[in-house]
Amino acid sequence: MVVTDDLRDVSLLTLAEAASVLRTPVATLRYWRHRGIGPAGFRLGRRVHYRRQDLDRWIEEQRTAQAVDRPLR
Repeated sequence: MVVTDDLRDVSLLTLAEAASVLRTPVATLRYWRHRGIGPAGFRLGRRVHYRRQDLDRWIEEQRTAQAVDRPLR
C-alpha cells in the first residue's frame, strides 16, 4: 500500500495502513504488537487499529531514544 496525503489526515488507521505509514511489513507490526514494543494499538471488534497520533508519538520516541543512545565523538 502506498502512503498518500489522504492517510495523513485519518486519525484511525488499520493494521495495513499503519504498517504503510511506518514503512514496515504488516508481519513486523504484528510482531511488535505481540511483544509490546511497537506503537500502541487496540482492537475494534476483530480488527487492530492504530491512532495516527500514537504512531507519530512512537516515531518521535524512537528518534529521541536513538539520539540519546548515540556515543559522542
